[in-house]
Parts: sequence; structure tokens; C-alpha cells
Amino acid sequence: MKKFILFFMVAAAAASCCNCGKKTELLDMKKMAIADSIINASIAKDDIPGAVLAVVVDGQTAYMKAYGNKSVFPDTIPMSTETVFDLASCSKCVGTTMSMMHLLERGGYRLTDPVNKYIPEFENWKDPETGDETAITIQDLLTHASGLPSYVSPQVVIDQCGVADPDSLMRYICHMPRLYKPKQDYTYSCLNFITLQNVLQNITGKKLCEYATENIFKPLGMNHTCYNPASENNEEVMALIAPTEKKDSSSCFMGEVHDPLARVMNHGNSGNAGVFSCAEDLCTLAKAFMNEGEINGYRVLGKLTYRKMIAIPAGYEHLGRALGWDVRSGYAHNKGNIFSNDETICHTGYTGTSFVYDHKNKVAVIWLSNRVHPYDDGEVSSTRAKVANIIAGAVL
Repeated sequence: MKKFILFFMVAAAAASCCNCGKKTELLDMKKMAIADSIINASIAKDDIPGAVLAVVVDGQTAYMKAYGNKSVFPDTIPMSTETVFDLASCSKCVGTTMSMMHLLERGGYRLTDPVNKYIPEFENWKDPETGDETAITIQDLLTHASGLPSYVSPQVVIDQCGVADPDSLMRYICHMPRLYKPKQDYTYSCLNFITLQNVLQNITGKKLCEYATENIFKPLGMNHTCYNPASENNEEVMALIAPTEKKDSSSCFMGEVHDPLARVMNHGNSGNAGVFSCAEDLCTLAKAFMNEGEINGYRVLGKLTYRKMIAIPAGYEHLGRALGWDVRSGYAHNKGNIFSNDETICHTGYTGTSFVYDHKNKVAVIWLSNRVHPYDDGEVSSTRAKVANIIAGAVL
């Protein structure tokens, strides 16, 4: 029975592959078949129920393929290239960073502004010996150099503040201990991006989900990219969604963000997670990057703004992070070993998603999977890195 299921998944994947005509000239398809075999092996080991892989080269979608199933509980449903995924922490880049850069070039704030200019309760770092304070800046948040801890359990916030809502979470972050002086070290932190969400909202008077939709997703034509598809009754997207973790005896999270802080405290509108998207829409974003912020006549970011976003800021070189994106920190394993070292931006999502873009060679790799379905026990780190290396070697 298991052999039959695996055969069906391979056949379905082959049927859903999009790599015809001129596009085949961009990649060595014999090498791409090796990537297929590695992904199918990961499915056979139950690391993931399925996946979608897309590759963009020189502004063209060179490869797009679906593998396995998007759901195995309560029903088995084959994966398709149109499947919409919970991006998890890739939301930090696709939603929050893109929105912050859009606001930056419109004069909303300066990267060097202290956070408490926009969130007055937000505490600076205080030297435990002298009591001297150092301001935490917006750039510190974007590069994960603020000194904020990595995460906090929603229950801890609820126990202290009494309410599961966005204001309680932000108040908690404002006064929680800082781990070190800004820029001194690096701690990848969801709390940095929840704080950025609140900075943007206080400046614009709009929710992050509204700002990102109006200024990034809709203008770029990312028509299946959104926040909160379940609560917003987005029937078109809900019909395409891959479920995440099992939440009770008969259902999984569907169209509700998997991340606990984003779901429980921020109700789906969150800076650290919450964006749902598909391969085609993320290919559109990659193509805009390849044209330094413009696609189909619409410029989402100015050229200089785009270049600023993907570069490690001066004074942060030891941390290896660009604005919102990873370049060469210890978390940048998803880009593999062959893509350019300092000109490749990348990010991963806890649910099993990944975005890699090599600016120097104009190649993007979009990997979408729901490794947390139906249980949070799948592993994709090694597979993503190996696939990235194969794709880098397959570029003609």
C-alpha cells in the first residue's frame, strides 16, 4: 500500500510540473530530476506530506512542481502548484520588511530612530553597572540586534497582563529584560518583528495586514497572498490552503496562523508570522527583486531602497543580517553552499517554508511545505539545503 501511495505522489508531481518550452533552457533538467528524487525521499520518510518547489531565473519561472499531498488528515488531498501555505517566519520578510521599507522611502521614519519615538513605553537598554541607557533603534529590530529575547509564551503574557490581545503583548515586550546592549550580539527574535508591526501601525494608523495588502500584495498582483484567510472568509484562498498542525481529534489549523503569539495574542495580524501565500505569488516577488523593485510597470520599492534592504548595514557586519533578511548568519543554511555568499538573501519559516534569492546571479528558490502537518515533527533543513545546491548547479 505504501509503495502505491508513493507511486501516486510521484505521478501527481510529474503531472503538475511546469517547465516547458523556452524555460527548460534556463536549468539542466537532468540535475533537477535529482532534486525531485530528494524531495520524494523526504516525503517517503514522512518528514513532510508534500511540497511545492519553484525556481526563477533571469525573471522567468524556470521550474514549478508539486510533490506529494497537501493534506493527509482528516482527508488525503494531493498537492498542487496553486496550494497556499502558512509562511510562518517568512512573513517577517514578505509582509513586515517589505512594508517597513515601503514606509521608509515615504518618509515615515528613519532607520536610526529610537523605537520609543513611536512606542513611548518601549524601554531602552540600561547598563546594569552604570545605569546609562542606549537607545534601541528600528534598524536594531530589523537586524535582530536589539537584545530582545527570542520569544515568549502567550500564557506567560496572559498570566501577567490578564488579557490575550495585541496591546497586552506589546506592553509586555516594552518592559521585558533586554539581553545585551544593541548591536553587541544577535538573537533571532519574533519579538523584534512584533515591535516593528506596532511601529508601523502607530505611524500609519493602519494594521500591518492592511498596509501590506494595499501597498505590497495587491499592487504586485500577489492575488493569493493575505493574512487571516479563515476569519476574513476568503473562500478562494481557503479552498487552496495546506493545513498545518492537528488541533483536535477531527481537524487541523486551516487558514489560522500556526505561530502561537501571532494566533493567540495578535489574532493573525502579526509582524512575526501570519502571511499566507503560494509559489506563483512568491515568484512574482522574486521577479520584482530581479528588476530591483519593479514588475509589470509597478515599482513597489525604489532601486536604492531595494539595494539598502538586501545589504548588511554598516556596523552590523559581524551579525550577518540585512534588513529583515538573512545573509550569512547561522540561520542561513537554507541557501545551501553554492549561491553567492554576501549577495544572497534568504529566510525560513517554522512551518517548512523557505525563500532564497541570489541577487548576483538572479536566481530565486522558493520552497513551500507544511512539515508540521499533521504533527509538528517533520524535518526539512537538510532537504532544503541540498535542493538549493542542486538548483545552483543546474543553472545554465
